[in-house]
Amino acid sequence: MSDPSPDTLSPMREFDPQLDVQDPGWAHLFHIPPHPAGDGESAYFAGNSLGLQPLATKGAIDDELQRWAQWGVEGQLQGPRPWKDYHEALREPAALLVGAIPEETVIMNSLTVNLHLLMASFYRPSGQRNKILMEDIVFPSDGYAIDAQVQWHNLDPAEHVIRLRPRDGEDTLRTADILAAIDEHKGDLALVLFSAVNYLTGEVMDMPVITAAGQRAGAYVGWDLAHAAGNVEMSLHDWNVDFAAWCSYKYLNSGPGAVAGAFIHARHVVDTAMPRLAGWWGTRTDTRFRMERHFDPPPTADAWQVSNPPIFAMAPVEISLKIFADITMPVIAQRSERLNHYLRELFQEVANEVPAGSLHVITPAEPLRHGCQVSVRFSGDIRTITDQLRDEFGVIADGRNPDIIRFAPVGLYSTYFDCWRAADALTRILA
Repeated sequence: MSDPSPDTLSPMREFDPQLDVQDPGWAHLFHIPPHPAGDGESAYFAGNSLGLQPLATKGAIDDELQRWAQWGVEGQLQGPRPWKDYHEALREPAALLVGAIPEETVIMNSLTVNLHLLMASFYRPSGQRNKILMEDIVFPSDGYAIDAQVQWHNLDPAEHVIRLRPRDGEDTLRTADILAAIDEHKGDLALVLFSAVNYLTGEVMDMPVITAAGQRAGAYVGWDLAHAAGNVEMSLHDWNVDFAAWCSYKYLNSGPGAVAGAFIHARHVVDTAMPRLAGWWGTRTDTRFRMERHFDPPPTADAWQVSNPPIFAMAPVEISLKIFADITMPVIAQRSERLNHYLRELFQEVANEVPAGSLHVITPAEPLRHGCQVSVRFSGDIRTITDQLRDEFGVIADGRNPDIIRFAPVGLYSTYFDCWRAADALTRILA
């Protein structure tokens, strides 16, 4: 089945090809999955779950395989690019991505592992100050990690984890309600830990305001940037964020299970006596291979590393970070906003053409309160809808039980025609 065209238009606006001519994006840098039912490419809206593969990724991995074949163990210390220093090349572009200084960032591990390592330093309950404040509608892994950290300190998550829910009848949290909760528990809070962008609703939290409020209350404030890194602009250093962690396989397009990132503010990294879970690669580069007995961390985020970096997994991250450094996050985010606005307009037209109540966008409309994700609640079975979108129309979106489908018009590679195809397909399915 080929892509739909204006000649087979459902009852909605015609597609204007000039939109993609005037605002083309960078899809040419990526492998776009083929249409599962025929010729052409898919309209890929699942970048908030797994980003697409850059064309340059395979060559980067092949280069490291060749170095391994040629150098063997000597590749750690010799050759055109010694592996022992590989992660250092990722530090500056990672800092640029999240609004940090290079010494505050490190690429390592996976997201939840990094959250555990960071909470080992920043969640240290003492006396009455022993609670963690978080959102209730959160990706399950975050909830598991937070509960486990509380239990590690022989505390009960039911008593020591405060989970905030939206008001009755609402889908997203209000900043005012978060601030009120911080004030209410200011004598008990040890840590405030939220997702910068909610995985389900696509809501962007007011990071600087919440960070400042949590710190005034005497707590550390950390952020899960899984759906923020590569999606929205951030200034972690200037916002005085204590710590943050992110994955690299969603908007950062580094592959399934890609190596993640971490941020620790400069005022903390200089404190080399700060408690942490230590490992060999957290020692200073110039003394690491002396195999000395005592842990000697550098005054950088590298001190939170545990093991030597997985080179074959870091090569795709480097390719991705180079794309973001070359194009820049502001440019990508601005195009994402234009696509988002267009898609929301189209979904409103769909809602006008199909039975009342068939779909409802729950992502906030204000530009500062969303990234590139548009979450839609459906009255019909979302499994049937997502299957039809993919199999019949080549539109790949992400269903989340019980009734949400997430569409991510990614600034790097999504097109206006992709957005039109999604709306056209929904009109046909729901009508």
